[in-house]
Formats: sequence, C-alpha cells, structure tokens
Amino acid sequence: MTRAQRVTLWTGAAVIVVIVISTLTIKKSGHTIYSSNDSAKSSTSTTQMNDMPGMSATSAGVVALTPKQIQQLGVTFGTVTLRPLSNEVRTVGTVVVNETRLAKVTPKFGGYVEKLYVNFVGQPVRRGEPLAAIFSPDLLAAEQELLVSARLSRTIGASSVPGVSGSSTDLLAAAKERLRLWDVSDAQIDEVLRTGRPMRTVTLSAPAAGFVIDKKVVQGQSIQAGEELYTIADLSDVWVEAQLREEDAGRVGIGAGAALQFTSYPGRPFTGRVTYIDPILGEQARTVKARITVPNSDGRIKPGMYATVVLNSSTQSALTVPRSAVVQTGERALVFVDVGNGRLTAQTVRLGRTSGDLVEVLSGLASGQRVVTSAQFLIDSESNLGEVMKSMIGMRGQGDTMSGMTPAPSSAVDAKGADMRGMPGMSPSSKK
Repeated sequence: MTRAQRVTLWTGAAVIVVIVISTLTIKKSGHTIYSSNDSAKSSTSTTQMNDMPGMSATSAGVVALTPKQIQQLGVTFGTVTLRPLSNEVRTVGTVVVNETRLAKVTPKFGGYVEKLYVNFVGQPVRRGEPLAAIFSPDLLAAEQELLVSARLSRTIGASSVPGVSGSSTDLLAAAKERLRLWDVSDAQIDEVLRTGRPMRTVTLSAPAAGFVIDKKVVQGQSIQAGEELYTIADLSDVWVEAQLREEDAGRVGIGAGAALQFTSYPGRPFTGRVTYIDPILGEQARTVKARITVPNSDGRIKPGMYATVVLNSSTQSALTVPRSAVVQTGERALVFVDVGNGRLTAQTVRLGRTSGDLVEVLSGLASGQRVVTSAQFLIDSESNLGEVMKSMIGMRGQGDTMSGMTPAPSSAVDAKGADMRGMPGMSPSSKK
C-alpha cells in the first residue's frame, strides 16, 4: 500500500469517528430538551385546566365556582329540611259494581213467563216493584190447598160434634207457610183468601232497588226452579279497583283516603276510602289490586269508567330534599353540597320514600345543608372532566420519569465507537 492510500484511509476513519460522536452527543442533548419541554407543557396544561370555567378543582370531587360562573350555569340551591312527608301514591283504576249490593232474581218454582214488566237491561227498579208474572201449576195447586184449608177451618169451627176441636188453625198455617217458602208474599196470600179464588199467575218482585244489569228471560219462556232471571245492582256506592305497583304496595293500607278524578267530570274531585287490598300479587303485571269504595248517590259514576287515583296514607316527618337535587348514576345517588366560598362537593346519599317533588334522605345529609337543585349534570360532567385531566397529567409525569432513565456513558460509547481496529482493513499499520 502506497503512502497516499494510507493517508486516505486514515482520513476516512477519522471522519467516521467524528460523525458517530456528534450523533450521540446530539441525541443526549435532545432528550434533555424534550424532558424540559414536557415539563413545561404539563405545567401549561394544568394552568389551562384551572383557567377553564368551573374547572378549578381543589381536591377530588370538589368543584369551585365563581359567582359569575354560578350565574352563567344557572345554578340554584335548595335546603335540606325536616318536613312532613305523606305516602302519596298515584295510580289508575276502573269502576266496578259493588258486589255486596248485587241481587239475583231466581224463582223457587217452575212455570211459564206470561208477562214481563221489566224487559230491558239498564232499567231502574224500586224494591218490591213487579218484574214478571209467572204461571206455575205447582203454585196453583198450593193456592187451592190454601182455600180448602180455610174452608175446612171454618167448617170445623162451626161443628158441634162432641170431641171435635172447634178450630183447624194448624192446617191453615201450614198451607200459608208452604206458599211463603215459595216466596209468595203475605199480600198475595191474603188476596187469595179474600177472593176465595186461586191466582192464575204469581208476580215476581224486585228484592232490592237499583238497575237491571243482566236479564236472561223473555216473555213466554219456560223456567225452572233456581233459574237466574235478573241481576239487579244498587249503584248508590261503587268500587274502584286500583292497581298498585309492587314498590307501592307496602305504602297503602286499609282505611287510606283516596282522591279520584274522572275524565267525564273534569275539575270535580271525588273521594273514597280503601276497604280491601288483595293478598296476592299479580304475576304478569306485578301489581296488587286495591279496592276503593266511593259514594255515588247521584249515579254519576258508572261501572266501566277509568279513574285517576291518588292515595294518601299516614303523614310522617322526614329529612327531605327536592327531587331535582338528586343525580342518579345507576349505582348510587349523588347530591352536590355547598361547602362555602363557591365550592361544591359530591355527596353520596341513601334515599327513601318519594312524595311529589320531595324525596326522603335516609343518610348522607344533615338538616340545614344547601344543595344544588339545577345544573347538577353540568357540574358533575365538569368535575369528572377535571379528574380525567389530572389523571392524564399524572400519566404524562410517569412517562417522563421512564424516558428520563440515565443512558450509558458517552465515554464508553465513544471508546467503543473509536475502537475501529476490529473492522476489516481498518488496522493501522506501523509507521515505516
């Protein structure tokens, strides 16, 4: 190798060594600059977060608002107060007939309907009013026996035969009782005895006042003993069957008052009282039936109507807040409490009964505390955003720590990089 070639080779090796050393130096200084920039950015992000409206988070779950921000967000406040809380339950119901005021007309003898005095459903009747005239061969025979007993009683009474009783009241009384057992009235029996002739037909009378809600007989029809002919309902009071949800069933008891509204009579309130609660829960609708008795002397309320029902039971004092103050997250209930100086903290509460616009607080709050009643979702979202921003900043700090690990000494790299003797053709030959 000539002298010129050796000079060229050594010059190239020196250039390579300089380039390697320069590259390593630039990387090390660049990492330091990057770490410094990250710290500056982190500080800037924290400053920007605190400058955002409503985002001045002093600690976890606490949001600080200025008076201007409170006005801009429309934040309003309420007070935790001990006040009477009624067990009010709102539901719907259907009007039905009072079953205790139903009457069935079922003759105790067979025969034929010769005439109908009440011949359509819905017709009003009075107690004792004629319903139908029935011809019955059995009754006709019983009336003839009654007349025979009456004549026999008179004949024996006029007899002067020694040893023969002067009266036959037992036979006459037995004939009368037989007719009474067939629901023949005393007036009809007296009419037979007065005229001395049996009546061809016997009149069936209404056993109660009300309205005919079912009729199963027509004129000329043959009837049997015990056959149902009419159903009469007294509508002077009616039942409203209300459906209680499973969670409301325990809040209503027998004797609870009820206020009812009907679409047919807007603005006119009706009142009633719970007289029965079904002991069995409906499996399909998951409701319990409550029966409300409602006076209906004027007959305005008609079976089949729908009613809006508000049930009120006993009133008890309870610690309450407005319902609008509660934020339901799905797993818990939160209330934002004013702790002073514009600071709001989220407080977990346990809720109880609900009545109108109030809800009972079982734990988590004390009487007299101020709570937020509007714009809670904005405050909650901003509070959560502040926590997320802090978490992100914390993660960035951890990343900086990892990226700031001490690299291998540059001198070792330089020495290793400078050792070019292992490279082919790079071994310097001794000077000649």
